[in-house]
Amino acid sequence: MTRLRAETPFIHPDCEMSDASFGRYVEIGRGTRLAQCHFDDYAYCDRYADIANASVGKFANIAAFVRIGATDHPMDKASLHHFHYRAADYFEDAADDADWFAHRRSRRAVIGHDTWLGHGAQVRPEVTIGHGAVVAGGAIVTRDVPPYMIVAGIPAVPLRARFTPQVADRLMALAWWDWPHDALRSALEDFRTLSAEAFLERYA
Repeated sequence: MTRLRAETPFIHPDCEMSDASFGRYVEIGRGTRLAQCHFDDYAYCDRYADIANASVGKFANIAAFVRIGATDHPMDKASLHHFHYRAADYFEDAADDADWFAHRRSRRAVIGHDTWLGHGAQVRPEVTIGHGAVVAGGAIVTRDVPPYMIVAGIPAVPLRARFTPQVADRLMALAWWDWPHDALRSALEDFRTLSAEAFLERYA
């Protein structure tokens, strides 16, 4: 019996979720907090991830303690503190600032297909991580990352491309992440043993 299922995500204990949706074969690690986000097919996160206002692509690999879409404070106002937008927590006769929360939700981070976000990495709101990209552990990503690029540092900067532009383009055109489940099983040994170039020669 397989551990992961198409019909329902595998959610470990102690998770907090608000307006989260899931594709097939998804796994959510212990203690993770999700808000206003979607995990596409086969994506997973390890323990204690904190993900808000984000679209997570297929086969995304998210390590422990990653934070995506950290919420902002209003730096242009007289106060940074949330008493003025979470006012109902402080005053009996005041409502929360719905416009501020709508603004936060609109600033979505996008994590591409087959990406890897290392332990403790952070991805800021409105940042896109391209397909096949790698974010090193501890990096803070403040700008879009091109497909198949490896980035590291604070703020994150490109280290090197995983593949030549030609190979990266061919992988994106192949879009193996859209293959049916049984096609993935049929190609499993080739995923395990072939280089990206050899895999493309066989399947592209």
